[in-house]
Amino acid sequence: MIRNPTEFEALLAQVRDFLREACLPIEKQVDEGDEIPEPVVQGMRDLGLFGHSIPQEYGGAGLTTEELARVNIEVSQVATAFRARFGGNTGIASESLVVDGTPEQKRKYLPLLASGQVTGCFALTEPDAGSDATALKTVAVRDGEYYEITGKKCFITNAPIADLFTVFARTDPHAKGAAGITAFLIERGAPGLTTPAAYRKMGQHGSPVGEVLLDRVRVHESAIVGGLEGQGFRTAMKALNKQRINLAGLCVGPAIRLVREMVLRAQGRKQFGQAIAEFQMVQQMIAESNTEVYAARALVLETARKRDDGHDVTLEASMCKLFASEMCGRVADRAVQVFGGGGYIADNVAERFYRDVRLFRLYEGTSQIHLGNIARRTMATMAS
Repeated sequence: MIRNPTEFEALLAQVRDFLREACLPIEKQVDEGDEIPEPVVQGMRDLGLFGHSIPQEYGGAGLTTEELARVNIEVSQVATAFRARFGGNTGIASESLVVDGTPEQKRKYLPLLASGQVTGCFALTEPDAGSDATALKTVAVRDGEYYEITGKKCFITNAPIADLFTVFARTDPHAKGAAGITAFLIERGAPGLTTPAAYRKMGQHGSPVGEVLLDRVRVHESAIVGGLEGQGFRTAMKALNKQRINLAGLCVGPAIRLVREMVLRAQGRKQFGQAIAEFQMVQQMIAESNTEVYAARALVLETARKRDDGHDVTLEASMCKLFASEMCGRVADRAVQVFGGGGYIADNVAERFYRDVRLFRLYEGTSQIHLGNIARRTMATMAS
């Protein structure tokens, strides 16, 4: 659903200009220094990138699912760290509030997230609760109008720099599985909440990821997302369902960039007296990659449109995430192959993106988890 094609194309043009002028020239600097310069982050704020998916009444752009997918395809054609810096606010870190927050919570936090004044993070994963998120051990013990939260979260994007944490904890120790899990909004500075130094990662340098430690963090009951106990896991799944479409779009962008880089490399490098672009096996890698990019883009946009039309796209969102992330990995592998020995040296886009996109097949549900989900939902649909 593109609400106003003329205005939306103008927005995309602004985004492309910013990426080309502010982000593309410093990709290597960000990768080596593991940090995005503050002037670039301010540029993201000025452009409104932090609030694309947040409703307009709270200071965001209120983009539809299809519009957001197309923006994600654009912004991920530069190093993935750039989108990760604002992506939490315009994705998973705000979506819980958008779908389930109380009116008071929305008024308080969404404008701050939309402006980029506050950076949010989504603290669900734990050392023993990753793919099985219902196994989380973080607990919230009620004490009158307050709760004391204790536990450890890991692999949390933007945790080292976040100002607002959406923390999932078990409020009913006797409930099993998803039941009894509650989502809380906790601000940095709350006594007992700490974030150690960011992890040293394989790729996506410049996007800080780390732990969130909670030692009897005391919060008022008004901090519960939506104001209701026991609804946290449902809230998380609502947020993740949309985020999987977003992430699928984020897998398409790097693949588009890599196909372009493969063509440039193949046309410029000569072997046996001719450009390697003349060799059929090189052409095959380029052709297969571009075909898969086209298929993934079509799948993402079709699913986004279906969601905008009000349909349940839980199955299709899982398919999008699985196909697009695996596709991106294959394209990145072929790009290194086309670059040859140079693709293994840490001084080029193929090597850098190869490291960066590997994460796509792990977070927001591993490929294996999605295969299982798709199988179960497909069989259930056929049975009915």
